Amino acid sequence: MEQAKRKRYPIGIQTFSEVIRRDCIYIDKTAMIYDLVTSDKIYFLSRPRRFGKSLLITTLEAYFSGKKELFDGLAIARLEKEWIEYPVLHFDFSGTKYLRIEDLEGQFRIWLGRWEEKYGSNPAEKTPAERFQGIIRRAYEKTGRQVVFLVDEYDAPLLDSASDPELQNNLRNMLRSFYSVVKMSDAMLKFVFITGISKFSQVSIFSELNSLQNISMKDRFSAICGITASELATQLKPDVEALAEHNGQTYEQACEKLKRLYDGYHFSPNCEDIYNPFSLLNALNDKEYNKYWFSSGTPTYLIDLLKKYDFDLESLDGMTASAEQFDAPTETVTNPIPVLYQSGYLTIRDYNPEYAEYTLAYPNDEVRLGFIASLIPYYVQDPNLARNALITGVVKDLRRNDLESCMQRITTFFASIPYELNNKTEKHFHTLFYLLFSMTGLYVESEVKSAVGRADIVIKTETHIYVFELKLDGSADEALKQIDSKGYLVPYTCDGRKLVKVGINFDSATRTVSEWKRG
Repeated sequence: MEQAKRKRYPIGIQTFSEVIRRDCIYIDKTAMIYDLVTSDKIYFLSRPRRFGKSLLITTLEAYFSGKKELFDGLAIARLEKEWIEYPVLHFDFSGTKYLRIEDLEGQFRIWLGRWEEKYGSNPAEKTPAERFQGIIRRAYEKTGRQVVFLVDEYDAPLLDSASDPELQNNLRNMLRSFYSVVKMSDAMLKFVFITGISKFSQVSIFSELNSLQNISMKDRFSAICGITASELATQLKPDVEALAEHNGQTYEQACEKLKRLYDGYHFSPNCEDIYNPFSLLNALNDKEYNKYWFSSGTPTYLIDLLKKYDFDLESLDGMTASAEQFDAPTETVTNPIPVLYQSGYLTIRDYNPEYAEYTLAYPNDEVRLGFIASLIPYYVQDPNLARNALITGVVKDLRRNDLESCMQRITTFFASIPYELNNKTEKHFHTLFYLLFSMTGLYVESEVKSAVGRADIVIKTETHIYVFELKLDGSADEALKQIDSKGYLVPYTCDGRKLVKVGINFDSATRTVSEWKRG
């Protein structure tokens, strides 16, 4: 594919009609959309931020508006024969921050006012629910066709008010009343589709929508947002080739790098590998491998949740859970896992159908390293640690097997942590050690199981496998003996890389490494 003929990337464009009219790259999801619209009537879909929910909603809007010309050459053009124009009511709640009840009232005024200009109003209708019901009825009567109701980011008001229970409750009551209109207007509605990041309970928001189909974890629609591995290998192959050439790589090397950074999302038990579309398209556009998804930062409510419940960060990568535990409603959170999953920081790595048990993990390096980097300032007073010479130095030391230099850097690092941030527990030191090594981008595992125990930290480089055991107010010898007695090296004896065991002792009085030994 010649550069002059390459289509533009839809960077910053989330509206389907604009993507098509500007001749941007569009990954064809319309066969799945046709399956969706011809199968049922009322749907809910949750996906992480920047995952193409707005593009999906506006594609549905264009389809139900009968804009056949926009779908020329796409799969749905061969499937749909009628192209009927329906009245479409599209609400997007992402346009403001919801810090007062008046903010939601203002959004309702904007959206309802827009549709009243088109379909008329009634002075007797005062509340948002009353006005909404009147709009649906008048649109149905005026056009003679059922109405399509589309909602983008339905949960934005609830996420913004997460730290204010009273405000969130008031917002929730107003939204519940608004959505109750859907059931009352059932006969006048053709199709309803609601999207958001989080899953609030049906009782909480959609109390009367008994027929609401939640497709968030359905294999059939798991790839309706995002870019699959097969789509990357076919529709975007020339773009990956251009990326590879620009970076002096082979096509295979570029694919591996993209996979490691942006792939790994699974939203159902048998979901195909899905790439983060925002990060992937930005990387192809820039011909660079950057952490695009984290450019806008980690939501503070996630950090607050982890701090509030003193959550074990090291358990996140490879934990097991039932669907009820991680895809649970989020309005009464007592566990950060549902929020982390629904926000895209964790995804499904594996599924055991015998026990209906899922394994959750970070989807890729972009998320894992970005998330850990966002946590660092809450453990040490160095928000720039991710870009520090310390991290680079530790990587270089481990790659050349210079443990002396590596441990000297780490000892200095621990000694520099302010006293008030140090709680002197073994778990605290362990977590800091894990975060530090995780920031290197090397392959790091924590609490790795052996036949009779768990190794504290395992780090793999191209040539070595390091098994670290940490002690608090003990001895390095004691740590080394545990590595041997518990058989922590046994799982790696056939690996081919050189095995190195390291015992480390922390001194709670000096708050740093008092001694270490290599076995």
